[in-house]
Amino acid sequence: MSATRTTTRTIKIELPDALVAALDSLDGIEDRAWKALVLDLLRDGAISQGRAANLLGITRYDILDLMASHYIPSGPRTPEEVDQEVESAMRYLKSTSRNGGG
Repeated sequence: MSATRTTTRTIKIELPDALVAALDSLDGIEDRAWKALVLDLLRDGAISQGRAANLLGITRYDILDLMASHYIPSGPRTPEEVDQEVESAMRYLKSTSRNGGG
């Protein structure tokens, strides 16, 4: 996974033996934890799909497939979120028509 981590911090995670035993090996555990953290932030709405794709080093299309495989909704979930999406789209359309369509 090609992550775009410019400024980093190191954290230490202690895993119980039972959890380690459930893993095939510890190889790749850092990438796996990174992916899980990014997907969790995406699920919580703390980061966008584009940001998650960038952090994981994948395309926007790939992030949608990854979201589906992890049961993360890719669109608005509540009527209020739908309203916000519509309002954002309307603002975008108005701004592009004022700027000559682009």
